[in-house]
Amino acid sequence: MERGDMNEAEALHFYRESYKREKSRGRTLRMKLAEAEKKKEETQGKLDRIKGSPLWRASKPLRMLFHRIARTKERLGCYGSLKGIARKINAKMIERQARVQHGTASFPEIEEAARQRLHKFDREVKFSILMPLYNTPEKFLRQAIESVIDQTYENWELCLADGSDGEHAYVEEICREYMNRDKQYLRPRSSLYCRILYKKLPKNEGISGNTNACLSMASGNYIALFDHDDVLHPCVLYEYVKVICEKGADYIYCDEATFKGSGTIDDMITLHFKPDYAPDNLRANNYICHFSAFARRLLDGTQLFRSEFDGSQDHDMILRLTSRAKCVVHVPKLLYYWRSHEGSVASDINAKSYAIEAAKGAVADHLASKGFKHFEITSTKAFETIFQIKYEILGNPKVSIVIPNKDHPEDLSRCISSILERSTYDNYEIIVIENNSTEEETFAFYKKLRENPLIRVLTYKGGFNYSRINNLGVARAEGEYVLLLNNDTSVITPDWIEELLMYAQRKDVGAVGAKLYYEDRTIQHAGVVLGLGMHRTAGHSHYRVSSQNLGYMGRLCYAQNVMAVTGACLMMRKALYEELGGLDEKFAVALNDVDLCIRAWESGRVNVFTPFAELYHYESASRGADLSGANAERYEKESAQFRERWKALLEQGDPYYNPNFSLDRSDFALKISTKEET
Repeated sequence: MERGDMNEAEALHFYRESYKREKSRGRTLRMKLAEAEKKKEETQGKLDRIKGSPLWRASKPLRMLFHRIARTKERLGCYGSLKGIARKINAKMIERQARVQHGTASFPEIEEAARQRLHKFDREVKFSILMPLYNTPEKFLRQAIESVIDQTYENWELCLADGSDGEHAYVEEICREYMNRDKQYLRPRSSLYCRILYKKLPKNEGISGNTNACLSMASGNYIALFDHDDVLHPCVLYEYVKVICEKGADYIYCDEATFKGSGTIDDMITLHFKPDYAPDNLRANNYICHFSAFARRLLDGTQLFRSEFDGSQDHDMILRLTSRAKCVVHVPKLLYYWRSHEGSVASDINAKSYAIEAAKGAVADHLASKGFKHFEITSTKAFETIFQIKYEILGNPKVSIVIPNKDHPEDLSRCISSILERSTYDNYEIIVIENNSTEEETFAFYKKLRENPLIRVLTYKGGFNYSRINNLGVARAEGEYVLLLNNDTSVITPDWIEELLMYAQRKDVGAVGAKLYYEDRTIQHAGVVLGLGMHRTAGHSHYRVSSQNLGYMGRLCYAQNVMAVTGACLMMRKALYEELGGLDEKFAVALNDVDLCIRAWESGRVNVFTPFAELYHYESASRGADLSGANAERYEKESAQFRERWKALLEQGDPYYNPNFSLDRSDFALKISTKEET
């Protein structure tokens, strides 16, 4: 049928459908353009990392020799003098010393070890340490077993299930040797027969089958998982019993390090200092990993390891058991040493490529068990087993974008244009809160904005109070979700609203924040850490690092739980915002967003930072970044008020950071002294 033959209703329907198709086509093109730009950046980032790798340098010795003098001159220019270079070298030495302090130097002296062995706890806790064996190298096996025997807490049993082949018969001989030694050690003091239990398996049943065979021998009320080629810190069980008795912990883990294959544990490659229990981190990345110990009752009615997830069986187990646990406790001490050697996952995930698909399957099974549907799990540029998870958007809820503004019409125009032109989500409104502007151009721009049915301009009267201004906007918002947004921002990723909304829709989530960049593509915001910075209130993590930086242990590449996100781009359910009382108007300028996030966290919810919603933030362009004179006095007053309100929490430390990190730097640098003031 030709359009000329249509009646009015048919023509209206035709044009509506044509409009929808064109809009969808435009949205698809914007997404493809954004994806192409992102792939270009990622490719450049990979090239940069390849060029900086040891392999690249080793393959170009002549070039490196040719440029050595130039690099020396460059360093002299950067640091100003040889004294500056000496300071840089000294900083590296301090970092190396800090690493050593977490190795054998952290082991207890004889007196302290004796004190821990004699200490009486008010609970009877017996650890069954499960260690499946398969063709374990002799040196590795001996170091592993001896690290258990050396524990300062002695109520344990080591359960060994051996699937080694005939060519590795020495594995059984070594195990029986240590069994006999332990019998001799226990005989004068106890009627116990032996703490080391051994079973030779008819055949190798894989990591899951061998570990489950270990479990069949276990009699302890707490189960601990130990790899046959790794090493335990002598105090790890003692530290775990402490938190079991003091906090009622039923799932415990600690910090860990990777060390070189045949060397000592002081030959550490990486030190992984972890956050406290963070469910969104765990879904995207098995950050808990080692050394897991848990109450045996958590296994009631369920398997320990499931063979269908071999290669990522520990991730599957951790997801299931932490979901069941009532008290997951992180001991923020480096107490586990993960050996990196040829063929180990610690060395290269590609050594066990099936682990990647197993990990995706484990996360998918967990999400399905929590009621999520139609989600997507993809690997990120950080690592094949660090994931981006896309959750289904439920329905098409309206989002109210609240933007305070005082003059600077060019900033506001850039912000709103980026929303209108780049956003793929279409059910939103923009509420501009006019705040004491004086420029004629500003009001002329407001008049133009009012022509767009998606935009409303409200007027706030009174002195500047960021909290009060936003609260006014939220009170007048029609959306089910509110998105606080600074006027000096600009959208980068077209699906930024969807990326925020997929988390804000969850009932267990408080605030959701985006990844913000300065104009030079260095990071302005990637989550907020409590206590960070000169004022010991709060600061941005990974501040001013490159957009291509993967972050500490890949943390710039996956959505994660944080204590707070910036109000420069913050989404929350409107009902929750109102339930919490909105932004506290006592914080007129600073820390109101952090305060709101903490209150959401105190209500039993988690806050989320996602790196997949990206915007530029031309920080403080609308009101300046001057912290001198009256501005400095006002900031210090609000900082003091914040420190007093959240004193106990600040003393405790940010649960999503780690007490081993410095509060003077935002790059996850280690403390150089245990006496560093916090």
